[in-house]
Amino acid sequence: MTHDTVKRLNVVGLIITIITVLCAILWTFPLYWGIISSLKPEDEVVRPYIELWPDTLTFSHYVDALTKTQIGAWYINSIVTALGITVLTVGSSLLCGYAISQLHFPLRRPLWWLILGSFMVPLQTLIINHFELIARLGLLNTWAGIILPQLIHPVVIIVYKQFFDSVPKDFREAAAMDNASEWRILTRIYIPMNWGVTTALSIVTFIWSWNAFLWPFLAVTRTEMMTITVGITQVSDAFGVYYARELAAAVLAGLPVAIAYLIFQRRVTQAITLSAGIKG
Repeated sequence: MTHDTVKRLNVVGLIITIITVLCAILWTFPLYWGIISSLKPEDEVVRPYIELWPDTLTFSHYVDALTKTQIGAWYINSIVTALGITVLTVGSSLLCGYAISQLHFPLRRPLWWLILGSFMVPLQTLIINHFELIARLGLLNTWAGIILPQLIHPVVIIVYKQFFDSVPKDFREAAAMDNASEWRILTRIYIPMNWGVTTALSIVTFIWSWNAFLWPFLAVTRTEMMTITVGITQVSDAFGVYYARELAAAVLAGLPVAIAYLIFQRRVTQAITLSAGIKG
């Protein structure tokens, strides 16, 4: 490789780096602006010009959000529903993926085609059916009413099936020769081999569930039963809108997910890569 080629590659790399940094700044600026605005007094937030740093730092809006709203109940609702969705989705998807991958039963192939075809149906098109069904069951304004319609995550099933397909058949044949049951083969061989995939999918499913807005917004009308994403829309004042307080509530709503992402960043990236590979 000649000196001119190396120099050209260095210039291209520098340009790509600069573009990447600029894109990162553009992406993070709204987040920075929201956090900084939540730390400003209300009169500074509504000023007609841009200030990148507040003249006066205040945490009063966070205190108001914590003490003058039902954010504690909203947190509990979000934790319970997100954990419930995660456990049920990952558990059922694991079993379904294993059955389609390793077992032979009637209608196995049509079931697989149905799961693949579900990507063509946006979840929003099922909202009316879900609402009608949940209403008839009397599950509106309940945790079960929030959880049940959000258990549809076909990508998790597909990821599990692909993983089980990749496991060498020798393991299964050796276990079958020892007269091991299907449950024993699953729990003693396949599950211990995919803890990394299960962890990654669990984290991403939890984040999806925590951030869900449309269905919890439709399924819950009582303030004390709202999840955090819906509850923060109720942060208002009798005398008008307080932007700083609403931004403080929004920051508090996103804080658990941000912390979870920072702690499990590698696992989240792994799960997103797996999901993107499936959808692509």
